[in-house]
Formats: sequence, structure tokens, C-alpha cells
Amino acid sequence: MSAQSGLGIDDLLDQLNAVAELEELTANPTGRAKGVVLEAQLDIGRGPVATIMVDKGMLKVGDPIVAGAAWGKVRAIINDRGEQIKQAGPSTPVQVLGLSAVPGAGEEFRSAPDERTARTVAGAREQRYRTMNQRGDARVQRGVKLEDIFTQIQAGEVATLNVIVKADVHGSLEAVTESLRKLERDDVRAAFVHRGVGTITENDISLAAATNATLIGFNVRPDRKIRELAEKENVEIRTYEIIYKLLEDVEKAMKGMLAPEFIEVVTGEAEVREVFKAPKVGAVAGCSVTSGVITRGSKVRFLREGTIIWKGNINTLRRFKDDVREVREGFECGLSLTDFQDLKPGDVIETYELKEVERA
Repeated sequence: MSAQSGLGIDDLLDQLNAVAELEELTANPTGRAKGVVLEAQLDIGRGPVATIMVDKGMLKVGDPIVAGAAWGKVRAIINDRGEQIKQAGPSTPVQVLGLSAVPGAGEEFRSAPDERTARTVAGAREQRYRTMNQRGDARVQRGVKLEDIFTQIQAGEVATLNVIVKADVHGSLEAVTESLRKLERDDVRAAFVHRGVGTITENDISLAAATNATLIGFNVRPDRKIRELAEKENVEIRTYEIIYKLLEDVEKAMKGMLAPEFIEVVTGEAEVREVFKAPKVGAVAGCSVTSGVITRGSKVRFLREGTIIWKGNINTLRRFKDDVREVREGFECGLSLTDFQDLKPGDVIETYELKEVERA
């Protein structure tokens, strides 16, 4: 059997008809319609378009309906041949125009007694969905938007980027969401304040402003009014038409959000030969530089019998009686360490620097 080539489809339909007849599986074509949303998208010319399957009742042009958090008055019904029809009964897949927003795939739709009821029900559902989304991602309350993320990192906390994602169809929305989740790291995470299908609205801007969220639009763009509101509310909007470009930009941003990763690079090594006492300085180590360069102000790792017993900085560095900035391998020097006096012959002083490396 193949849906692509049509092989075996006729036999399948015959079997389904036979089972339905034997089991007396029938639908009631009267009364207010109900069914399920198969897919939905935002069409530039026609607005929200929902592909639905009626499983009970009769849906007619002009009926008020509720589909998830969307509502409206049916403006047009289009069958699978692209023809406008006046009504659709059970087991009939059709496209419906006239909704206020793009409903979610799998959402139930129902005809409503009137437009006021449809609007009220949809509004209550939207509020419930929004609350559930925020409860489902507890990180939202602690998250920040992109430009403020470094403050959270510097505080030693897990960096959380609040995002609102809007897309043209549910397939794209789910693909973007899952891809963003795969970009998360242990120390940088994305908290989804809200996800939805349809254009970017004033409510999205208000929510982004209230939660410090970055607004990401995939195949949807804000109009001038929304852009002006976003600028006024200091809300960042990023729009994309190619998913890999979106992910590439977000991945780079998340890498930029991370606290820089450093490795310690040893720059010099010296062995303590003698220890002297100097006024106002305390213990001074007479050393021989065995490798690299010892530089004044360098970070120091102090080792005794291979064990690190102190870390700090070089306080003073001299050759004979002269203060110097650095001493290279093969030369001798005298140095003192900040806040460390327990120097002994045979100790090893390693100087190192922190080198920033790109995260994998």
C-alpha cells in the first residue's frame, strides 16, 4: 500500500466502508458542527486558514465557530478540489476562512450559538493556554532577554533566555521549538514564554515586555504599528524565513551569551634556590628560571613536591637590584608573592595566563 502512488488505497476504502456498514458507524449530520483541526496556516492574502474535518453536525458559511483559542464567523468553506461550498457535513475535509487567529493542529472546533459566545470561549482558552505555557516552563520567571543575559551569567547563575516564538504553520512552530531546545546547554537554556501560529500581535509585544523575552518570528513579520510598539517597549524582534539561518543566529547568540571559557597556559617555570627576608616585602625567593618567561604581575601557581599549595600573583620581580618586567629562561631573579610567605628551597613557581577558547 502506498499513499504516494495510490497502490491499495481503493481496497482500503472499500474495507473501511464495509466495516462502517457492518458496525453501523454513522455520524449525525444535523445540529451544530464539531470536529478537529488537521492543519492551519497564515495565508498572506486570506488570513488564517484552517483545514478541518467535520465529524458531527453540519458546518455552514456564516456559522460562528471556536477552534482552540481562535474564533470567528465562517467566511468561506473550500473543498478538496478548491471549490467554494456552502456547507460541509461529517467526514468532509475542508478549508475554513474567517478565524481570528491560526488554531493548533489537533485542536477541536465547534460551532457556537453566536459570535459573542465564540469570542468569550476563545478568550478564556487563550488565557488558559498562556498560563499553562508559563507554568510548563518554570524558568520563564527567572529568565532574561538576550541583551541582559551576561548579568545573569556573571552572577554565577544558569543563563536563561526567554523567547516567544511565532510561526506561519504548526509544523514550522514545532520544528523551530525542538531545534531551539537542542541548542540548549547546561549553563544556557531557552525558556519558552509563549509559542503560537500567526502574525506577531500587540499581545505578543506586551508579553515580551513583561517577561523580558526575545520575540522570534518564522515566516511571519510584524507590521509598522507592531514594529513601532516593539521599539517603544524595547522588545527585540528577530524574523526569519530559512530555519537553518534562524538556528545559526540563535546558536551564535547563545555561544556569545556564555561566560567565556578559559584554559590555563603555562608561560614560565622557576625553581626556588634560596629564601631571603627583605624589609617591607617579607620573604623573597631567589629563583632560577627553568623554562619560559617569568613576568611581573603574572598569575602564579605555587607547587611543593608536585602539589599546588597556593595561587596568586607575583608582587615584585628583580634581577640583582633592578626592578624588571620579565626574566627569561636561564637567568636568575628574586621575586616575592602577594600574601604568601611560606617559601622553601626546592619549591616550584609556575606562571600562567588564562586563554579564552571558543566553545565547541
